[in-house]
Amino acid sequence: MTVLDHAPADTLIPDRIAQTVISPAAYMDDDVIYPTLKWLRENQPLGVARVAGFDDLWIVTKHADIMAVERNPTLFPSGVQNPILNDQQSDAFLRQMNGGSIRSLHTITFMDPPEHGRNRSIATDAFLPGQIAELTDQIRAIARQAVDNLLAFDGRCDFVKDFALYYPLRVVMTQLGVPPEDEPRMLKLTQEFFGVNDPEEQRSDIVGDPVAAAKQWAVTIQDFFDYFNRMRDQRRADPRNDLLTLIGNHKFDGEYVSDEVSNGFYIALAVAGHDTTSSTTAGGMQALLDFPEQFAKLKNDLSLVPGFVDEAIRWTSPVKHFMRSASADTTLRGQTIHAGDRLFLSYPSANRDAEVFERPDEFDITRSPNRHLAFGFGPHICLGQHLAKLEMKLLFEELLPRLKSIELDGEPRSVQTNFVGGLKSLPIRFEKA
Repeated sequence: MTVLDHAPADTLIPDRIAQTVISPAAYMDDDVIYPTLKWLRENQPLGVARVAGFDDLWIVTKHADIMAVERNPTLFPSGVQNPILNDQQSDAFLRQMNGGSIRSLHTITFMDPPEHGRNRSIATDAFLPGQIAELTDQIRAIARQAVDNLLAFDGRCDFVKDFALYYPLRVVMTQLGVPPEDEPRMLKLTQEFFGVNDPEEQRSDIVGDPVAAAKQWAVTIQDFFDYFNRMRDQRRADPRNDLLTLIGNHKFDGEYVSDEVSNGFYIALAVAGHDTTSSTTAGGMQALLDFPEQFAKLKNDLSLVPGFVDEAIRWTSPVKHFMRSASADTTLRGQTIHAGDRLFLSYPSANRDAEVFERPDEFDITRSPNRHLAFGFGPHICLGQHLAKLEMKLLFEELLPRLKSIELDGEPRSVQTNFVGGLKSLPIRFEKA
């Protein structure tokens, strides 16, 4: 348990503000979380949150400070403490389950140099911009089919449940090598993986458990392991041109990568590879509905789609936080950070920082430059960022010319999470072009 008794009294964030930033429920309502983060940036850009049941945390809200932390993984490692915020009971449960280690998943998110670079290299080449560009025709065909499916609805549907969830899922699973018949299973496991704090996504046998989030995290990971162990064995016997084969057959010093590492990679690609993109796709569409002049501008000039994609990513910020800890005493924004202190990096806050973004609370598809941190920064920057951008670009290039109009047809609803997520329902009414 971390209690920052050394933190000066004036660094303590007011209770209501601290609880809001930590609360998964706060991220369901932009009118709650974004004013809270703005207050912090303007009044206490680097402060200590003291919330019952949690370790004391430095809340990092400024763009420049998050970049400073992210670019220095030696001083601010990811894998010493849990890189995902849990309450103390849940972290204690994970340590007990893992023989004292907080690492519940052997993926690069939980790793620091040199282990991080070594394991990231397994798939780095597959996600280089040139390699991703070669997938354009294949992904456009998937996008076109997805748009056909959407327009088959009789002018009304749920943009998330009927559309945005499935297109990036199909793209990522195609690259991974997961057969179409297994995609519903991958989607369900992903929703459970990222929905550990959402009662609607929790497994029925653990709802109400004091450590429900940690237990669901653990059992979902095991379900993924059971699936991917079988798939990896298949690819070693029958290699194919897919990521299951690339990762499952990779060797270091003549030895296959461990089951833990290969499964960690598979899970990271299977969940983060589509959930964040579906959240951004839906959030981008909601922004176009909220700013109809931007929708009109985009329909009239498809050359603006890449700018729209970056602005949608900034606007939605589907990754809400990652945690870091300090390996030595240091100074950040004039505050003394001691060895062992934990830091909560708020990406939605960084992406609304008025020192970096003019009119940060306006959705502007012509924003340039757009230096958002939605993919992170430094060594841990998202491996799949180029794939995600290409997916969204191709989808909206196919969708927009075939829509005459679109409007809300009900109340949008979001996942209850302070980690990764976005809209889980966006009812729309549309007219085909």
